[in-house]
Amino acid sequence: MIDVKQTLASAEERMEMAAMFLEEELNRVRAGRANVAILDGVRVESYGSKVPLNQVANISTPDARTIAIKPWDKKQIRDIEKAIMDSDVGITPENNGEIIRLGIPQPTEERRRDLVKQCNKIAEKAKVEVRNVRADIKDKLKKAIKDGLSEDNEKDAENDLQKLHDKYIKKLDDLMEAKNKEIMTV
Repeated sequence: MIDVKQTLASAEERMEMAAMFLEEELNRVRAGRANVAILDGVRVESYGSKVPLNQVANISTPDARTIAIKPWDKKQIRDIEKAIMDSDVGITPENNGEIIRLGIPQPTEERRRDLVKQCNKIAEKAKVEVRNVRADIKDKLKKAIKDGLSEDNEKDAENDLQKLHDKYIKKLDDLMEAKNKEIMTV
């Protein structure tokens, strides 16, 4: 027989992972303000292997529209520049020999709307994952009735599961609303 509390705890953990996924993905979306998280996916060729950019350079935001990248080894400045150009960041780096600067352009109204659509697609993936977790756990609870779980306990567990689902869907909506507000603010 399944442990209902353990099952609900695992469901909550999986739903939390979906929320964390959404938060990380939304941080990578460029909303017109300098944010070092947009460079998280950039990998640089360094001494024969590909490593994250933050392991070969210091990344900072000196102002709201600029990201500064100062390589620890000046010989790698070309590799870093190439990695940024090859990535999906979509910003052309400016190199002065010591520091690479990324100027974050102010997005147009049309670009903002595209970003909101992109964020909504990411949020929908996270919501689908939360719904899939709910459906998966519901199936487990239905099967547990055959293994001896009382119907009352199953109904209570299902209600708790629905509350968890609602809580995480609201959390995802709140994250999305905050990001949309950030994107649409000029």
